[in-house]
Amino acid sequence: MTDSDKIFSGSIPELYDTYLVPMIFEAYAADLAERVVALKPETVLETAAGSGVVTRALAARLNPAARYVVTDLNQPMLDHAASRQGPDDRITWQQADALELPFDDASFDAAVCQFGVMFFPDRVAGYAEAKRVLKPGGRFHFNVWDHIGVNEIADIVTQTAASIFPGDPPQFLLRTPHGYHDTGAIEEELHSAGFGNVSVTTITEESPAPSPRHAAVAYCEGTPLRSEIEARDASLLEHVTERATQAIADQYGNGPIAAKIQAHIFTAGV
Repeated sequence: MTDSDKIFSGSIPELYDTYLVPMIFEAYAADLAERVVALKPETVLETAAGSGVVTRALAARLNPAARYVVTDLNQPMLDHAASRQGPDDRITWQQADALELPFDDASFDAAVCQFGVMFFPDRVAGYAEAKRVLKPGGRFHFNVWDHIGVNEIADIVTQTAASIFPGDPPQFLLRTPHGYHDTGAIEEELHSAGFGNVSVTTITEESPAPSPRHAAVAYCEGTPLRSEIEARDASLLEHVTERATQAIADQYGNGPIAAKIQAHIFTAGV
């Protein structure tokens, strides 16, 4: 992972939330929310909340007396998430580094992180922090994308961008969102951080989009892949998006599309 992989600024948060969230995040957010709610927690911590898709799913299901602390390292994403949520006295929004959480030991019944741990520069340290702030009997729920070959649109976009920049292919999607999928290695890291009772489930979903163009914009302009493209040649962003649109249309047609996505869901107990 590079430093630019963590930068979600400018128009990226809004494009991410408008285009990418309905395509790939909402189904997995609902899954995580149900897993957390099943614990009937009174206190919940969310790390790497992004644009708030899990927050919206989980807040609607938590009991009225629950306390829910929502954090992200990236303030623009956190601001966007808060703007989408609306007033809710149960929720505290706080910028925080998942590797140095500003909370006391044993503060929460549950912790949740949707597709965020792959951005941690030290995952064992991040897992250890999640464990530290959980109460005895608490659970940490998180998910990671499976390898890019079974996440079809991400794979097509990555190959398209590589064909335009063959000497220096943009690798954000391959390197970071889809670069951390070895379930055995992740389980070992959780144990190294002090967690026991680790379970993993692999869930396959469909990624819907109203058009190939929508899917191409989602990945090319709504993620840090955009920064990689612009760093190589900002004038080619639209060209890459158009080429990706055509490649997606060649595979799925010009109308509404539905492509395969796949992720691993982990639960780790204290």
